[in-house]
Amino acid sequence: MYMDYRPCTPGVGLDEMFHYAGSRESADYLTLRDRVMPRISPFERLVYDFKNHRPRPDALGRRSFVVQIGSTILFVSLPVSILLNLLCLALAVPVWLIAGAIVLIIGGTLAQYFHGTLHRVDNPWIVRAMRRVGLLMTPEAHALHHATLRQDFATNTGWSNPLVNAIFRVATSRGWLTEAGLEPR
Repeated sequence: MYMDYRPCTPGVGLDEMFHYAGSRESADYLTLRDRVMPRISPFERLVYDFKNHRPRPDALGRRSFVVQIGSTILFVSLPVSILLNLLCLALAVPVWLIAGAIVLIIGGTLAQYFHGTLHRVDNPWIVRAMRRVGLLMTPEAHALHHATLRQDFATNTGWSNPLVNAIFRVATSRGWLTEAGLEPR
């Protein structure tokens, strides 16, 4: 939700890339990308990728496993695992808390990969099995998010969407999130 609505840094060319009308494999686009991307931080690239996948959702499904989880590892898994290790060195952390944190780290690491599976037809058997038993959401359920960009931001199971939708309503009613952030300007 935050990444979808967070404004991109203006004036660096992200708007040109986002609204590029030609082929994204053309020399012209690749030159534009090579000029723009070094001007932004890794975090800003992650924000841009969130926005860029909305009008082109299938592009996310074509990315490799390593590309999909790379930013998640950099910004979530690695810092949280280092923090957990430091906490375990400093305190007697209960085993149940360590186990829960490890499950969250693994789930967080795979979150973008699971999101990518919603945007492709050919998925591993384990993903299809997890969908059948309700552990992962279906592409049809995720399509509601892309249709409105105002609901259902949770892309792994979708179980938290009622709570996240309520938080979104509060955040937009108070002006914390505005539609001006949906596209690079």
